[in-house]
Amino acid sequence: MIVMINGPFGIGKTSSASILKEKIKNSIIYDPEEVGYMLRNIITDEIKFADEKTGDFQDIRIWKKLTTVVAEQLIKTYKKNLIIPMTIWNVDRLIYIRKKLEEFDETVFHFCLLASNETIVKRLLKRGEELGSWPFQQIEKCLNHFEKNSEVFDKVLRTDDLSVEEVCQCIMSEINLIDCFYHDC
Repeated sequence: MIVMINGPFGIGKTSSASILKEKIKNSIIYDPEEVGYMLRNIITDEIKFADEKTGDFQDIRIWKKLTTVVAEQLIKTYKKNLIIPMTIWNVDRLIYIRKKLEEFDETVFHFCLLASNETIVKRLLKRGEELGSWPFQQIEKCLNHFEKNSEVFDKVLRTDDLSVEEVCQCIMSEINLIDCFYHDC
């Protein structure tokens, strides 16, 4: 089973993933940002193609493919359920990743956590982000893309008035409708 948790930076994806890892037995958190950090270190600006020089490692051409290859190898090698917290606002990229994940695990759930701009700003400040930093610069773009393309998600959860625990309860109620592939969810 794969549980994708999408949404803007600061929405609570990583916090939710940590709680879900404790609730979903035989699971691990796989954060594709790690693939991005690796690529950022290997593919320097001198190597990058012009369209990859955006400051966003998701624009590196091989990021989306490597993201799915790592997910597949984690499942095949370690037989774990994956919890994937990641902000993926580009719809084409998102659809590609989802389809690839479904090729090697038929049980994929995709949640999008949303909140108002004001709520996200408060959450980012609470976690110590500085005004004007990367996550703040991405709020409007992410919210616009997620709202405009909400049909690509299995479930959209408005989190303004929900605690992280309540968000996880909503996710658990959705995924408990079926048996988990690797058991004991």
